[in-house]
Amino acid sequence: MFGAQPVKVPQQLAFLLLPNFSMMAFTSAVEPLRAANRQSGRELYAWRTYSVDGENVTASNGVMITPYGSIAEEITADTLFVSAGIRAGEFNDEKAFQRLRDCDRGGIALGGVCSGSIALARAGLLRGYRCTIHWEYVEPFVEQFPDLNVTATLYEVDRNRYTCSGGTAPLDMMINSIARDHGEDLAVSVAEQMLHTLVRHPHDPQRMSTQYRTGIAHPKLLAAIAHMEAYLENPVPIHEIAVAVNLSTRQFERLFRERVGKPPSRYYLELRLNRARLLLRQTDMPVLQIAVASGFTSASHFARKYREYFRYSPREERTDMERIPGSRGNDTDDVHDATN
Repeated sequence: MFGAQPVKVPQQLAFLLLPNFSMMAFTSAVEPLRAANRQSGRELYAWRTYSVDGENVTASNGVMITPYGSIAEEITADTLFVSAGIRAGEFNDEKAFQRLRDCDRGGIALGGVCSGSIALARAGLLRGYRCTIHWEYVEPFVEQFPDLNVTATLYEVDRNRYTCSGGTAPLDMMINSIARDHGEDLAVSVAEQMLHTLVRHPHDPQRMSTQYRTGIAHPKLLAAIAHMEAYLENPVPIHEIAVAVNLSTRQFERLFRERVGKPPSRYYLELRLNRARLLLRQTDMPVLQIAVASGFTSASHFARKYREYFRYSPREERTDMERIPGSRGNDTDDVHDATN
């Protein structure tokens, strides 16, 4: 799957570790390869880690990795994965992007693990390809790169691009790759070694179903919530949602209060505010743009509702995130708060 066909042995993989990369996503990508070598008794896969400057790089959990070398060096690999994490939006190193473009021109396949897709997108290397990213980043990713074909799948394999949503999803991607490269028997052996008894397929959903996430079982309420989630930027009137699920507005209001404990308009508002919070934490988008992307036409109304719900303003949200180790880091964007 990785690099040229027929499969060469060992296949050479490189991992560019960006600051604050996700340790879980990185190890989920590497460990199946190690297990494949062990279970087969052969070196089927080899890998090296790189950082931007060749210096030690620290994961979001504080663990430090000493890389093999710098991305500036010549890289001999069949596939190079960019492994990133919760602060990938801050990475904007043009020299590193140029090296990724050089690798692409040199015939190296490229991949992104967790939020590594952001770096590939900024380098212009995902245009014309299907790609995915961790569900927490999907909406801000689409906002920043509206020309890309972004999915919310576990992973995407599109020609020589391999993008993965993060968490334990790289484990599924690598096990599926091992199956393609070296057969189902070895892939099953690796999965069992990893105690991974249910190998997920590329287009399995990243998130739990709405029923499991909300604890709601009523089919019409689940349909209504799905309708709300599909129209966060352009909110739909409550009576239209009621019609869509074959209920009168009165029936819909009563059912929502009984089963959810709040009116549907309040639930819908909270969905939009939580989307705004995600965009504030994961992007450098101006606050006004975030307000619009969350269905608010008035900046002052957005700021007021945000403060009422979270007890602090949008700007205070970003300021607080700067103080949390491994969250967003220093926010250098000179956004104009909607309260100004």
